[in-house]
Amino acid sequence: MSASPSSPIGGRGPGNRRRPTDAQIAAAAPTEPVDRRRILGLFRPHRKKISVVAGLIAASALIGLAQPFLLREIIDVALPEKDTTLLTYLVLGMVGAALIGAVIDVWQSWLSNIVGQNVMHGLRASVYDHLQKMSLAFFTKTRGGEVQSRIANDIGAMQGVVTQSVTQLVGALTTVIATLTAMLVLDWRLAAATLVVVPFFVWLSRTVGQQRRKITTVRQARLADMSAIVEETLSIGGVVLARTMGRAGDLSGKFGATSSDVADLEVRSAMAGRWRMATVQLAFAGMPALVYWIAGWANAQGSGFVSIGTIVAFTTLQTRLLMPMITLLRLGVQILSSLALFTRVFDYLDTPVDLIEPEHPEKIDAASAEGNVEIEDVSFAYDDRSGDVLSGVSLSVPAGTTLALVGATGSGKTTLGYLIARLYDVERGRITIDGHDLRSLSLDSRAELVGVVSQETHLLHATVADNLRFAKPDATDEELHDAARAAQIHDLLIGLPDGYDTVVGERGYRFSGGERQRLAIARIVLRDPPILVLDEATSALDTRTEHAVQEALDRLSDGRTTIAIAHRLSTIQGAEQIAVLDHGEVIELGSHDDLATRGGPYSELLAGSLRDEARAQAAEAI
Repeated sequence: MSASPSSPIGGRGPGNRRRPTDAQIAAAAPTEPVDRRRILGLFRPHRKKISVVAGLIAASALIGLAQPFLLREIIDVALPEKDTTLLTYLVLGMVGAALIGAVIDVWQSWLSNIVGQNVMHGLRASVYDHLQKMSLAFFTKTRGGEVQSRIANDIGAMQGVVTQSVTQLVGALTTVIATLTAMLVLDWRLAAATLVVVPFFVWLSRTVGQQRRKITTVRQARLADMSAIVEETLSIGGVVLARTMGRAGDLSGKFGATSSDVADLEVRSAMAGRWRMATVQLAFAGMPALVYWIAGWANAQGSGFVSIGTIVAFTTLQTRLLMPMITLLRLGVQILSSLALFTRVFDYLDTPVDLIEPEHPEKIDAASAEGNVEIEDVSFAYDDRSGDVLSGVSLSVPAGTTLALVGATGSGKTTLGYLIARLYDVERGRITIDGHDLRSLSLDSRAELVGVVSQETHLLHATVADNLRFAKPDATDEELHDAARAAQIHDLLIGLPDGYDTVVGERGYRFSGGERQRLAIARIVLRDPPILVLDEATSALDTRTEHAVQEALDRLSDGRTTIAIAHRLSTIQGAEQIAVLDHGEVIELGSHDDLATRGGPYSELLAGSLRDEARAQAAEAI
């Protein structure tokens, strides 16, 4: 995976604008060419429609070839012999051929666009579905703008290739073959003179295509940079950060510099090989003159008479040959340059899925699950860190009880919560629910069993009702109201002008932190999982709000197996078990009363927590 880990907020200032050099472009180009068979495989499910399209294109090309032969008969026979009946039939034939060709062209264009859009849909859906299966590790190492750019910019840029190039290729190739065959039938000598320059043109288009492919690689990377800048700095959090740090002007300059680079690369891509392709057009434009000269020279030498009708028909065929030949050359350039896009998209599809769905998943009915959680000798390490974050952790959480995880920052509390929710997979040991290894369950089954309320509440830019129904799409209005009452936010919601139809705004920023937390709690109430993971759900709240949210959490936890990751120890004193973690190991385990009297690590954490809470309450009182 080639996503850049850099953040657009830092880095170069607006005055250091730089454009990619040729060396950078060459270095950025993929070293391994994408397998063409894999690209063709995208079209395989639509081969029946493609066959119909190919047939229509071939029919259109053959019908179009009738025009020069009808024209020859008009010039060489109907006009000299003054045969008006034949002339009428020939003219009607030309009009009819044009009409039939137009109808076929519209039909095949409609079918080819359907095929192209279905291929695009399948590719977008495949990438999105693949990314949904990735663990949290992938997203912590990848810029959100990069993911967005691959799906929107890269696949979007491929649209022209997928929806038009295939049909254009078949159409142009069919027309070229049919036209060359007709040329050979008319006069093989004139046809040979026309074909002598074709190999040079093919080589020329391949060279230009490789050049554009390198430029495309860098252009898409710059587009990803732009997407990352927009996503990170024009979100609410990004705007607040830029304003409070006085960096809005710098970010505007950085975006402008990146946008300017994209514009430069677009121009370079459009102009790459333009003079060479202009040479091709000039050569084709001069071919009719060559035909006149060859025919006139042959007739003057007496080496073979070429009729006026044959010359006109032949030059007409040359005109018909010009556009499909140029189309083939341009398509060669376009397809070669698009390989960089396919490489970037396939790069995501080839990223190994680290949360593997079992081939024969076990299923636990959430409604009847007891909720016993066993953590057996679990160890885990992040790829980008040295050493284990968790080492040999073993804990047992009986159904309906609460286990609180406490410890200093970096002790492994949140990581253990992520493993129970299977946002990552354990490396050694195992975690079981009612005796079933988490890795043996389907991801959907795990989601029904374990609910998570975290410190960072994520709400969609939608209505309150839509956000709640994200947990249970078929929930009735009464169920929404009951869940909101349990989370102690129903009275607030019905007091709003739009009630449950109130749009929460970007990430829910139209609501306060405590209100967002209670909406998240209501969402989990609707989901009704037997196991809860509460990841410091109240640590960012003031004391008064914390009490309201904590009461809602207490109601939510009642009767459920709960793993509470605590920052303020006063919130977990009623837990049946409290585990103290230090450097990924459990160093103390017991109830609050037991641990508080031992004079060990928990006692020290408790004393510090109480001091912090006292300071916070004093500050709020001021």
